[in-house]
Amino acid sequence: MRFVPVKTAEQQAALMLVGVRERLIQKRTQLVNAIRGYGAEFGITAATGACRVVPLLECIAEDETIPELARELFALQGKEYAQLQCEIERIDAKLMEWHRNDECSQRLAKIPGVGPIGATLLMMKTPDPHLFKSGRDFAAWMGLTPKDHSTAGKTRHGVITRAGDELLRSTLVVGATAVVQHARNGRGRNLTPWLIGLIARKSPKLVAVAVANKAARVAWKLMVSGERYQCVAPPALTAVAA
Repeated sequence: MRFVPVKTAEQQAALMLVGVRERLIQKRTQLVNAIRGYGAEFGITAATGACRVVPLLECIAEDETIPELARELFALQGKEYAQLQCEIERIDAKLMEWHRNDECSQRLAKIPGVGPIGATLLMMKTPDPHLFKSGRDFAAWMGLTPKDHSTAGKTRHGVITRAGDELLRSTLVVGATAVVQHARNGRGRNLTPWLIGLIARKSPKLVAVAVANKAARVAWKLMVSGERYQCVAPPALTAVAA
């Protein structure tokens, strides 16, 4: 049985900051989907992503074939979106301030695919890292290890367990996805033989999970040892992640 230490009032406040950010992002996503859906009903479509909303609203505002009432309602939703975006940016600024004042968080941010937000979440949501026996145990706690299925004496890896904190896990997977995309395009500083071989054999989604798993293991090692991440040759990186 693993016991989680009681959090201080400061840690609870920091976690509240993360929770508020998550709720605001969910509200923004719902609003963006609603705006895109209403726009499609009037024959105006836009690519996915929050960054596409403002151009979509501008296009709708200038389209006189759309009834005035509908344009007023789109404008109202545009104001709501702008307010949500402003609040999210304020929360992100507070998270960045917390990150800059935490030495370990700054070290974790150097891991490929982690970044400041991922590092801050790792510091805020992880219990005492010494409670975990290994980086593998830490990755399993986050739900980044596959389920094993045994048939006729053979063990096959299935989907990841998705245990642990969903926000923390998804943040690392999103960051890992960006690393994989850069690698597939021949860009970035993380083109290790391990990653190149994985991209050649596996689907992009599976590769992203594997990269996130390795990032979690490296993060555990850095939190326990106090070391700094070194972007070095692949064998040394593998040793750190073990």
